[in-house]
Amino acid sequence: MAGFLIHVGASVLCSHAGHAQATVPNPRVTVSGQPSVSLSSPWVVAGCALPPPPAANGPCVTAQFVSGSMRVTSNGQPLLCIDSQAVCVPTGTPLLIVASQMRVTAM
Repeated sequence: MAGFLIHVGASVLCSHAGHAQATVPNPRVTVSGQPSVSLSSPWVVAGCALPPPPAANGPCVTAQFVSGSMRVTSNGQPLLCIDSQAVCVPTGTPLLIVASQMRVTAM
């Protein structure tokens, strides 16, 4: 997977337009002046529009990325790229990385 690195200021949404934010930024690597995010960092989701049971299985509350850079690591953890994949809990839907910096790439 190759793509632009994700930083804490990136615009990340759940599939239902809830805003996601990394809870553990990686200050050892900065991109565009902001900390990057490693694969192990959990994410919290706020504002998910998916209704709770019995109408649906929402809203999205947390998310975890399952893929990251293969060659670039920080503190032994892969960093997240714009094409990294995540799964929201409890819905099982993906996070969508809508916008990020466009200067630094990783593989």
